[in-house]
Amino acid sequence: MNEGSWQALSQRLSARGERRLVLVEGAREQALALVNKVMSELAPSGGLWVGEPADLPHPALTAISANQARQHLGTENPVLVWDGWHGNPPDSLAALSGTLQAGGLWFWLMPELAEWDTFADPDYARMGLPAEGQHPFMARMARILAEDSSVIRLEANGDGAPPLLPVDDVAIEPFRPAATSDQERAIEHILHTGQGRRRRPLVITADRGRGKSAALGIAAVRLLQGGRHRILVVSPRKENVSTLFRHAAAEAGHDYTGQTLLELSSGETLQWLPVDELLARRPEAELVMVDEAAAIPAPLLRQILLGWPRVVFASTVHGYEGSGRGFNLRFRAVLDRETPHWQGLTMEQPVRWSSSDPLETLVNHLFLLDASAVGPVHHDEVVIEKWRPAEASEQDLSNAFGLLVDAHYRTTPGDLRQWMDDPGAVTLVARQGADIVGVLWATVEGGLDTELAQKVMRGERRLKGHLLPQSLANHGGDAEAATLRMLRVVRVAVHDQCRRRGLGRELLEYAAREARELQLDAVGTSYGASTELLRFWRSAAFKTVRLGISREASSGEYAVQMLQGLTDRGVAAQQRLSRRFSEQWPVMLPVVWPSLSPELVLAITSALPPAPPLTEQERIELEAFAHGHRGFELTLAALRRLTLQAGLAARLLSSEQASLWVASVFQSRTWPDLRIQGLCQGQRDGESRVRKQTASMLSE
Repeated sequence: MNEGSWQALSQRLSARGERRLVLVEGAREQALALVNKVMSELAPSGGLWVGEPADLPHPALTAISANQARQHLGTENPVLVWDGWHGNPPDSLAALSGTLQAGGLWFWLMPELAEWDTFADPDYARMGLPAEGQHPFMARMARILAEDSSVIRLEANGDGAPPLLPVDDVAIEPFRPAATSDQERAIEHILHTGQGRRRRPLVITADRGRGKSAALGIAAVRLLQGGRHRILVVSPRKENVSTLFRHAAAEAGHDYTGQTLLELSSGETLQWLPVDELLARRPEAELVMVDEAAAIPAPLLRQILLGWPRVVFASTVHGYEGSGRGFNLRFRAVLDRETPHWQGLTMEQPVRWSSSDPLETLVNHLFLLDASAVGPVHHDEVVIEKWRPAEASEQDLSNAFGLLVDAHYRTTPGDLRQWMDDPGAVTLVARQGADIVGVLWATVEGGLDTELAQKVMRGERRLKGHLLPQSLANHGGDAEAATLRMLRVVRVAVHDQCRRRGLGRELLEYAAREARELQLDAVGTSYGASTELLRFWRSAAFKTVRLGISREASSGEYAVQMLQGLTDRGVAAQQRLSRRFSEQWPVMLPVVWPSLSPELVLAITSALPPAPPLTEQERIELEAFAHGHRGFELTLAALRRLTLQAGLAARLLSSEQASLWVASVFQSRTWPDLRIQGLCQGQRDGESRVRKQTASMLSE
């Protein structure tokens, strides 16, 4: 084999356990011709082509679109060829880089690095970003790539010759993907969990390439061979578990053909199910394994945790669909409360490539996958100031983005691009000395003309961006809301060590002052509803104006939208929207939000404008129900109106009958269902409790 060939380079990289980025710079047609030539010489056995199918550079490659990248998480590829001229979504770039095996090459077709800051990336329009003009996110990436000596740079009009690796730098002992001590330890912990006592879940966190999916597959088969009969696997997508089942098949001595059902000789089974099917069917299993758990909404993870006796959660620390650290922070509270004897395990040693692999370090740097929020080391007074991520030092940028990653369930590389390149972005940081301990990211939205706002309200137009004003117009039925100019708070985060000191509210107050200076009408936000967050935003003078009618894919929660009016028009819109939502709330609740938690139902109710006082007739009916034998159904309308009276929902929160009241009065659950849920012993018992609670509320 020619020592100067691409095949030789790949083999030598494989011997070192390393991978490389090959940047093909220059005109697209020339770059395609060069890559075709290189692929012909390299003769890959497989791999991915992200680009137009008609331009497939080698028949062994599988053509996919950039938005299909997540479907290939958990797979392994020797070659990745990416046509950046058709767009570069950061989440997909980061995800597919993690599928390259040792010796793998990532060919990236792009303009010359010097042109990246003004490159009109077609993917920008998808996120409502201007494709023209300056792009700080792309400029930063270009700078990092130019300074990284591991990046192989090819000129599109060149001969495509590969670089030579230094002979004395090649490992004496060739790298072989093999089990590490971390992986063996993970297998032992999984076996212990699968064979051990109930209600002691295991949470495994690891970076890509650490062998967590393989450990799950190997341990699953050993458990089945050791006496367990059925183990179920869930993940966001079926493609995510290909590595798990490949290793499970090998451990069981079976051929792997892409199957997601493995049956051993004595009938024991390992089977993958979609999350929704698992929760709908609730099949019996001695153990449930959840792979890529950070990409599954926390409420669904809680249902799995409580629905089966033994559960193993595995998650990626620096993920492409959301941070495992954010997952840990959000889910840890559930684990502590529901299963306080849970165990945690971190895997650090790479399995699929060596610890010296430069590509992992490069990708982490490009997309801040390892961004970390450094705790304050100074004890100075906290100062809030305007800040631009595009002008920040790498240390400050990593620290600020790390705060967002740690504080939010899902913060992705795409968020970093949106933050840096959105011309309407407003960023504030709270500094304690030189340390960034808090960050607020917001964006200016709205200002649509009246005709366009009407079309948005009627569902005839849908614009990129303008999330909050469009939602208030279309879902809230208020076209005028879209004509307002408002500042939407996208994220707000404070370091763990600095919480409970009012820094979050100070950041919001500063944002409101900034919005006034910009002559905006309102400050608003949209986030996954929880009682804690609702309490925080209410304390900052924000009013609830809408609740989403379907759960967010990112958080698994309903999006609550809140507004704080700044101008007369803004205040009027906030009051109008709040009043309309309060009218719709008791009508829509049993139909649209029948499974919303009682705590959240009462928290939202208590934040709404109080209903008009009870009529004399309603009081008569309620008294007859509380102290007589008037029927529950006949009194239901008056009971709902009672709940909406000023202060009563907040007082209900501390009542022992809060869950029963919400489920029966507000959500119209049937008495048999309430009995199954343990809220009452049946209709007679349930009605008796509601009568007593009614009497208590009337006396107040």
